[in-house]
Parts: sequence; structure tokens; C-alpha cells
Amino acid sequence: MSGGTKRLPRAVREQQMLDAAVKVFSQNGFRETSMDAIAAEAQISKPMLYLYYGSKDELFSACIARESGLFIDAMSVGFDPSLSQREQAVTVIREFLRFVHEHRQSWRVLYRVAIGTAGFAGIVSESRQRVTEMVAQLIKAGTTVEGASDIDFELTAVAIVGAAEAVADRITEGDVDLEKATNLLVGITWRGLKGVGTDS
Repeated sequence: MSGGTKRLPRAVREQQMLDAAVKVFSQNGFRETSMDAIAAEAQISKPMLYLYYGSKDELFSACIARESGLFIDAMSVGFDPSLSQREQAVTVIREFLRFVHEHRQSWRVLYRVAIGTAGFAGIVSESRQRVTEMVAQLIKAGTTVEGASDIDFELTAVAIVGAAEAVADRITEGDVDLEKATNLLVGITWRGLKGVGTDS
């Protein structure tokens, strides 16, 4: 074996660059982040960073695409037809908040940096819409009332996702316990779901 630097596979190096970029973007925001800072964090040269990602916009787009994909995958865990509606609700909320707890930098990039950066907010909105649609389908699947309409399911899902996002922001600051936040949000959500599924 030679004593030279070990060459990493392209895919591995790309992930390392994205990891570094997410960290720096989450700390500094989009405008204040430089490619120099990302290259330094990734421990690579700036020319190599530009070789993989031709601009800061392109790199940031790649970060959003990866992190939103991870978020959607985490949320998809809760959609199991063998679970009761309450079990589904608990699972979805737990996975939502667990993702935020374990990927705080991802959440900051998606819902603080990207949403406030012109040209990227639309990508985050699409991710949020997908999650909202998933939650609406969960509610609809467990509701048997004839009078409940698609708009009832949609608006309830919007309210649930909005509440989860607000709680998630507190989790990223480290001032809310994950288990306590999950239990509280499940309680609120379940009352809302039961409201949609009743005649009164």
C-alpha cells in the first residue's frame, strides 16, 4: 500500500462536501456563507469544491434536495396501513420531531435559511406540501364520518404540520425535551383528529 493520500469514492466525497455545507449554512445563513468556509470545513481545496458544485447556489440546492429527501423518508415511516389511526399519528409525530432532534442543522437549513432565501423557498414549500398531503391521507384513512370533506382533512393537516414546525423550532434551540414535546403534540393532534372524525 502506498503512503499517499487515500482517494475517496466520488459519492463519499460529495456527501462530505454536503455535510460541511449544511453545517456552515446552518450556522451562518446563505448570504454570509462563503465557498472558502465550506471548503475549509470539508478539508478540501476551493477549486475541488467548485469542480463538484459550480456555484454556491448549486451547492445550496444540493443541500436542500438531500435534506428534504431525508425528511420525507423519515416521515414516510409512519404510514403503515396495519396501524390504527392513533398509532399512525403517534408514529408520524415522533418521526417528525425525532428527525429535527437528530438533524438540527438540516432543519435550520430547510426551515430557516432556505425558506428565507429568495429562489429557494419554493423547494421547501414543495417538501412541506408533500408532508401535509401525507398527513391529510392519514386523517382521511381513519375518518368514517360522511360529512367530512377533503378540505376538512387538508386544513387539519396544515394545522398539525404548522404546530409540529413550531415545536420543532424550539427543539433545535435545545430548550424543549423531545419526549415531552412528542407527548404534548400527540395529545393536541389526537384531539384534532377525533374532532374531524365525529358528527358533533
